[in-house]
Amino acid sequence: MTTTSFSTGVGAGMLRRMAYEVDPRVDEYIDALPPWQQDVCREVRELVHSVDPEVVETVKRRVQPYFVLQGNICALLAAKTHVNVFLYDGAIVPDPDGIITGGHDNKTARTVAVRQGEAVPAAALAAMFRQIVANNRAGGWRKLKDA
Repeated sequence: MTTTSFSTGVGAGMLRRMAYEVDPRVDEYIDALPPWQQDVCREVRELVHSVDPEVVETVKRRVQPYFVLQGNICALLAAKTHVNVFLYDGAIVPDPDGIITGGHDNKTARTVAVRQGEAVPAAALAAMFRQIVANNRAGGWRKLKDA
């Protein structure tokens, strides 16, 4: 793994400089995509790393990039017309901005689909990532859902 640095906007006008460990397999996945999907995946990657310095990236299911911290936070999956960001929240994280596009009744993960030309809903995603990380640190969504 190598370290990379980036700057990303998190919240209204907040700029944060971060460094994080990259998994070269995630780079391989992203580099094989069309340019617009690369941009989406790189922005989501930077965003999820920006919410907590302990986020780790890996590859599961042989090719799919995952971002984890005491449990899954999210995964990326590029489709022909969009990039899916799978949020592993057990459907307990609020979605006040209405960014969830699929999996509303799924008990494990919901998705945010970003299509070509659409902006990544960065502020809303960052808020959801922060809540998922907090839930993971509190024992995970399964434990919290049963409480």
